[in-house]
Amino acid sequence: MIDKKKIKKISDYLWEIPKDYRQGMNVPARIYATEKMLDEVFRDQSLEQLVNVTHLHGIEGTVMAMPDAHEGYGFPIGGVAAMRISDGVISPGGVGYDINCGMRLLKSEHNTKELKPYLEKLGHEMNRQVPSGVGRGGRLKLNKQDMDKVLKEGVPWLVKQGYGEKEDPQYLESYGVLPNADPDVVSNQAKQRGSDQLGTMGAGNHFVEIDRVSQIFDEEVARAFGLFEDQIVVLIHTGSRGLGHQVCTDFLRVMANAMPKYKITIPDRQLACVPFSSPEGKDYFNAMAAAANFAWGNRQMISWQVRQAWKNILGGEAGNLSTLYDVAHNIAKIEEHEIDGKKMKLIVHRKGATRAFGPGNPELAPEYKKVGQPVLIPGSMGTASYVLVGTEQAMKESFGSSCHGAGRRMSRHAAIRQVQGHELRKELEQMGIIIECASNRGLAEEAPLAYKDVHDVVDVVARAGIARKVVCLKPVAVIKG
Repeated sequence: MIDKKKIKKISDYLWEIPKDYRQGMNVPARIYATEKMLDEVFRDQSLEQLVNVTHLHGIEGTVMAMPDAHEGYGFPIGGVAAMRISDGVISPGGVGYDINCGMRLLKSEHNTKELKPYLEKLGHEMNRQVPSGVGRGGRLKLNKQDMDKVLKEGVPWLVKQGYGEKEDPQYLESYGVLPNADPDVVSNQAKQRGSDQLGTMGAGNHFVEIDRVSQIFDEEVARAFGLFEDQIVVLIHTGSRGLGHQVCTDFLRVMANAMPKYKITIPDRQLACVPFSSPEGKDYFNAMAAAANFAWGNRQMISWQVRQAWKNILGGEAGNLSTLYDVAHNIAKIEEHEIDGKKMKLIVHRKGATRAFGPGNPELAPEYKKVGQPVLIPGSMGTASYVLVGTEQAMKESFGSSCHGAGRRMSRHAAIRQVQGHELRKELEQMGIIIECASNRGLAEEAPLAYKDVHDVVDVVARAGIARKVVCLKPVAVIKG
């Protein structure tokens, strides 16, 4: 158990466990939180896991947890860590099982008043178009050749097949494809699990949601993002489904077996890792990239299905849904960051953390270079979500990273014990939120009380300066697995 008395207060929103707290720590561990949030984090093993991560070889800067942090596998969810490419390690626990779980936002040209008569039909049609549920397959069945194309070429390949607009890739993190992806290092079992899951939502906290822009905090950035007050937008939250899960499972086994060869010792077996430059490290990195491409492809197919639903209900005169941005929050990427005044290439692990690059980054679309990268932060259904923008301070302090959501404060089993699904459905409907979910149990598992307050979480990253608020979104219709 971490001793709170040994935690140093950097500011009202940033705390540090110093490097000398425990033998074997290579860098300090930091958490973005208010004091109240910090107290809540002590309910699980998040901080213990964060300290364990500091033991990994080649780690640089500080290991960080975002205000939505909670206990995960190996790394805490909400964790950020960067290792040297030259002699550092890579760890599947720093990415997670749902590789490239992430967010996409589609924006319409219409306000709530214009679309109010159609919203219930839209929610129902989106639910019909987007398959959801554990193990549920979609309409697109990939043969081996097409599966390898998706794994290697990601979103651009799907757009060429007609599943999207030619402009879509420009507004995705990494343009929807990591070039180092190698389908040959993805197991047949992983490919089989994903063969019918492209364009499917899954279950748990994944969703498709129709929202309205309820508040604008930064008019200039909102204009650059094409957002306006009371605008109707669509949020999509899902990842790489069974394929990504299997890739993680496969390589945890590989790394556990390989660690003795590299004389690696770790404080927690869930932190299984190998040198990034090793054959096993390269294979995992390339398989993870392939799974990330699959996840971007999955959100692309769901976007196509959502657009079909839009056209089916509103017709062609309603205009298209254009992509604002798509961002990953479970991924490891090679990036250049400044450490002690020197630029260094690092392998940045983000697990339950969103990239939040500031203005001027060459990867951003021309419209966003002046203001910074869109950061999409979902809340719990019935509360709110946010669009933020990355900052220069994030580049200096957090490897260009921010939070990724509200963050669970209660297990699914605990939520079920406290919440009646049918009662929650009534409450949400009384709030004017259209609910499309076949299972009341599934609703109870994702009840708002099971999550931290998204407003508080976003306030922390905003006040800490690692992202700025642009707009707040309120749900109009929620489609869940």
